[in-house]
Amino acid sequence: MKRSYAQAPIATVSAANGIEYAYREVGDGGVPLVLLMHFRGNLDNWDPALVDTLARDRRVIAFDNTGVGRSSGTTPGTIAQMALDAIAFTDALELTQVDFLGFSLGSFVAQEIALIRPALARRIVLASSAPQGAPGMHGWAQWVIDAVGEPEIDPASVLDVFYTRSPESRSAGEKAMGRMFTRAELDAPTTWQTRQAQYDAITAWGIPSISLLERVTAIQAPVFVANGDSDPMILARYSHLLAGLIPQARLKIYPDSAHGFLFQHHAEFAADVDAFLTDPQ
Repeated sequence: MKRSYAQAPIATVSAANGIEYAYREVGDGGVPLVLLMHFRGNLDNWDPALVDTLARDRRVIAFDNTGVGRSSGTTPGTIAQMALDAIAFTDALELTQVDFLGFSLGSFVAQEIALIRPALARRIVLASSAPQGAPGMHGWAQWVIDAVGEPEIDPASVLDVFYTRSPESRSAGEKAMGRMFTRAELDAPTTWQTRQAQYDAITAWGIPSISLLERVTAIQAPVFVANGDSDPMILARYSHLLAGLIPQARLKIYPDSAHGFLFQHHAEFAADVDAFLTDPQ
């Protein structure tokens, strides 16, 4: 039986940029799928139910970017530098071509990687995403940043952002959280420095600029854009906008779900990702 993500140990690798990156990996075969995490998230914030399903037929690698969790260094305050650091991680593992699944902040990083080093990204999944410069994306609503941006993270407040108020969605969120943090070896919590730097990067990404929207038209890799229909952090309309700008993009919006749609609908989302990654077209 293959090892579950919940049992996967934390490994480290030294990169040419001087950073010691922490990562977990499961599965084998095929083009590796590299996961890029959301705001303030670390290795523990990936739902094992999702990762294990994705890893049935491929190698899946989750990592802490610079300064996050157990990785060394200081978290940068720009998406561009986060992308360069992610590329340094893939170089350290001697990966020449990968698929990327970027979630929220990680989806911004994935877009930047596809622009900086197009040959690295074979296919890209952008979950809860928006293009740089989208009007209305400059910072999150006050109640959202209050819920996820305080020094002490309140699980109940996170549930309010990641799941809807329906009993079905809330129950799915509670189960996902239970799966994430029932493991023997936990990652190091993200620091306040990481929180500040990441939100600076997110806010700068959202400064309105119509000209910057043209950047993603240069992404030539096939892209799957996905979101929940009630995401309060990155509204579904931004995913529609992003999918309309990228030449080879397809879009799916999942019902009765918010920012954590990919964990709530983990089986359906994993099946959709697998179909996208294995599509011969």
